[in-house]
Amino acid sequence: MLGSGKFTDEQIDLFDDVMGKLVAGIEIAARATFGSRLSMAPDAPRKVIRALAFDDAVEVAAPVLTHSVRLDDATLVENAETKSQGHLLAISGRSTLVETVTDVLVTRGNHPVLARTAANRGAKFSSSGMSTLVKRAQDHSDLVLCIWSRPDIPRHDLVRLFAQASEIVRRKLEAADPRRAALIRSAVASASEEIQAIARTGSHEHATAFEQVQSLHARGQLDEAKLMDFAHRGDFDRTTVALSIMCDLPIGVIERALVQDEPEQLLVFAKAIDLSWETTKALLVLQAGQDKSAKEKLNQHFASYFRLKLKTAQAALQFYRLRERANQNSLH
Repeated sequence: MLGSGKFTDEQIDLFDDVMGKLVAGIEIAARATFGSRLSMAPDAPRKVIRALAFDDAVEVAAPVLTHSVRLDDATLVENAETKSQGHLLAISGRSTLVETVTDVLVTRGNHPVLARTAANRGAKFSSSGMSTLVKRAQDHSDLVLCIWSRPDIPRHDLVRLFAQASEIVRRKLEAADPRRAALIRSAVASASEEIQAIARTGSHEHATAFEQVQSLHARGQLDEAKLMDFAHRGDFDRTTVALSIMCDLPIGVIERALVQDEPEQLLVFAKAIDLSWETTKALLVLQAGQDKSAKEKLNQHFASYFRLKLKTAQAALQFYRLRERANQNSLH
């Protein structure tokens, strides 16, 4: 340790062979102390570091998994896929985490692992990883707050988080006072809408999308082809603004329809404004995101879409419009 940074590769390889033999024969407490010291060395022998990281004893592996720069991403992924929750918790505390590692952490990890990963500002998430994290946050308000405060959460995942959190709050309040269920439902919906509006106001991406889509609408150029293009591109903000204008509904209603797990409301909106199945399918794929099981149900949705009568869908859409106007009036 005193000579760290001065050794040649050949010397480090020699240390690797000698230390490897020693580590195999010492007790857990000694391995833990040894690993804790070695985890901070930038030129620690790689094979020994790997052996310590994969030690079944978490007290041995944890310091190495959290601190050692000698563990590459492929090794961290392998460890996260095969070792205990204690190992995953240690990995989640590293100063930086790439998407391939967080993908495994949010899939395999228990609640403490998810919370520590979500709170780690040095962690990066893939689209599927973030979606998985948001889905697993359901019923865990502390985890919701961790994700909510991340600056890198995509807007569609943020809206999904709002919807989930609102549902959690609504269920708890109604369970505590069932007689006031209708009032609670209305109050939670209003609060959710207000929070969504604040999030939109603070989003540069949404402001740009809103301005562009409104400009298209003003010039008479907003049509189904544009909507399908937005959806195919996975452009959440432009899709919600466009569909809001075409359905004559508040953006918040469209946002929630595009992030909920059930497609019925989205099918009603699409049928009511006479969208083709291709455009409707693009909206459903956008709604499904990384959820493969939802995408596999497209054939079922196809049948539901064609069974749905135009007049029925239009009546339902008018109901949504009237309800939203009534809600706005009650707020004023």
